[in-house]
Amino acid sequence: MKFKKNLLGICMLLVLILTGCGSNNSQADINKTIIRVGHNQSQKHPTHIGLLAFEKYIEENLGDKYDVQVFPSELLGSQTDMVQLTQTGAINICVASNAILETFDDVYEIFNLPYLFASAESYHHVMDDPEITNPIFTSTKDAGFQAVTWLDAGSRSFYTKNRPIKSAADLKGLKIRVQQSPTNVKMMSLLGGSASPMGFGEVYTALQAGIIDGAENNEMSLTDNGHGDICKYYSYDMHQMVPDIVIANYEWLNDLQEDERAIFEEGFKILNQTQRKEWVTAVENAKEKAAKEQGVKFIYPDQSEFVEKVAPLTQEVLQRNTKLQPYYDKIQEYNKEFPAQKEAKQ
Repeated sequence: MKFKKNLLGICMLLVLILTGCGSNNSQADINKTIIRVGHNQSQKHPTHIGLLAFEKYIEENLGDKYDVQVFPSELLGSQTDMVQLTQTGAINICVASNAILETFDDVYEIFNLPYLFASAESYHHVMDDPEITNPIFTSTKDAGFQAVTWLDAGSRSFYTKNRPIKSAADLKGLKIRVQQSPTNVKMMSLLGGSASPMGFGEVYTALQAGIIDGAENNEMSLTDNGHGDICKYYSYDMHQMVPDIVIANYEWLNDLQEDERAIFEEGFKILNQTQRKEWVTAVENAKEKAAKEQGVKFIYPDQSEFVEKVAPLTQEVLQRNTKLQPYYDKIQEYNKEFPAQKEAKQ
């Protein structure tokens, strides 16, 4: 099955390459190296806007040599397909979920731990600390790629079709889509729900068909992906703050000339900063649209019950995967510096 999906992604890529090489291209364009970038979000999403800023910066500085092409909305296949294509070098850069990267090196498991970060401030400071992230980002070099920056995906909470989640007990018996990660599957089990791992692009149809009762993600999923048309309850349990990770083919990245590499590194910073700035505005707009146009009700349950139920998972993971403990300890230092704040519930 994985081979078939990978083959499909490669075929789609070849079609796009051939389509982009029409007779109207100038000789200068033909001589440029195409940098293919794939992601699974819409063209309105902060991730796409950030990647366009990246494209603009690279082409302003290296436009005589490189043509950056950004493919949104899974045009190059699912995230799993794109990661595999980035491994082989068929595409240069893609945005991957942390859950997928966990299958390549289990050090990424640290970010999937529920209630890992006490606040958004702690989360951002951790992700901006190279002492924490660099060893993680370079852990997949032997797999053919490495992370080059992270993107804000906000906090993940549950949203459902027919039953509001006011306490962990309300999850009992519900089939909830989770990312394809063993950690997330175990989390759902501890909370009393039934985990249904699947790719993000499959969620809308699964909700519509009644295959699942709900999902867990950020507010943007309600509006950008239409999930709020089906799910009318969004419960802020905020069980995870998991970054999206931008990865690049390792061989391509390290074959860049030193001056070119410096420009690409600056481009990755611009991508990060632009995406995070756009994220804040996008979440505000998504909440307003979901409430007013889709009729979504936002619920703010007591988080303590959820935290208590999943606590054994954190201890189990730390004991099993001992290399996570140093990262966990450093994160706790940031949690002490940036504790949870009581936010106004709107």
